[in-house]
Amino acid sequence: YPRQHAPQTQLSKFNQTMIKAMMGSYIKVLFVRDPFQRLISAYMQSVGSHRHSFSTFVQDVLDRGQHNVKLEAKPLVSLCHPCLIQYDYVMMFGFLRQELGHLIHRAGLPKGIHLPELRDSEVQWTYEWLSEQLFSELSLKQKKQLSHFYREDLSAFQFSHSLLSG
Repeated sequence: YPRQHAPQTQLSKFNQTMIKAMMGSYIKVLFVRDPFQRLISAYMQSVGSHRHSFSTFVQDVLDRGQHNVKLEAKPLVSLCHPCLIQYDYVMMFGFLRQELGHLIHRAGLPKGIHLPELRDSEVQWTYEWLSEQLFSELSLKQKKQLSHFYREDLSAFQFSHSLLSG
């Protein structure tokens, strides 16, 4: 789409006609990850600057609420608006290697394009183990509150193995 704006301009700065035209001219791809695994990742990023337990970190996220929590812990639905934007592809962490080849083919990119080496499926088992360990540190109340906190993500995307779904 012809750039009539600065690269950092937010979509909300345009009128509805312009937004519809721009969005219709792109292949829209959404990369999603289990909300609990995203929360673990946010915790791991904060560990260097803070020395608190995972349970304390989770309680801080819950106390702040969806509107005041840091970007890394916000529910995906509030960031990517899947009800407003019709994404052409939704790709799940853990399956990127398989899905990316299909996306490149569908987008009409050259077949010989060099892809980065993706290790997401190899890392997946580590996250499953870590998820179970950290989930066991949480109180039943925190588990229920997290399930409620990420309820829209859990209903919008197929996170069938999420610990928050149960």
